[in-house]
Amino acid sequence: MPTPTKPVSVIKLEGKSHRTNKELKQREHAEKSLLTGEILKESKEVRENELANKEFKRIKKLLNAIGKDDDLYGCTINRYCLLLAECTEFQSKREKMYEQLCDMEESKESFADNDDLATYYKLQNSMQKNLISLDRQVQAKRKMLLDMEKENIMTIASSLRSIPKKQENKKNAMLEALGR
Repeated sequence: MPTPTKPVSVIKLEGKSHRTNKELKQREHAEKSLLTGEILKESKEVRENELANKEFKRIKKLLNAIGKDDDLYGCTINRYCLLLAECTEFQSKREKMYEQLCDMEESKESFADNDDLATYYKLQNSMQKNLISLDRQVQAKRKMLLDMEKENIMTIASSLRSIPKKQENKKNAMLEALGR
């Protein structure tokens, strides 16, 4: 998969490009036309969810620092915040389920006293299936989050693709010869 095209600001920072000034101006104009100029807005669902609200404010602050807090990305950022909150909720449900399973294993003797060991094993099997189901749901949400992070420069690799390469100070041999 080819690397995405660098934005004009990155090309200008690098100071080198095979593109003409006319192409760069046209491209810069096209990039600016893709932004709405409206500030990133929080959806009602995110506002009502405490975890999502907190994450939205954090991300909005970070996006503002790099000049990418346009409302064009609002749906994606709101969805990301809601998914993160849901993922956290599923993890806490899973932890509670695991604690209940451990408690049930500790109280196994009470089932043995009542000659109801079959019921114990059915309950244990059911709880383990629920744990596995919750794990699958958490993993699916984490995968969605990672995909969104990659798209929105929230991972190290994706942000490195947007950073200009360091300029090497090339010494001009002719100027050095004249300067001596």
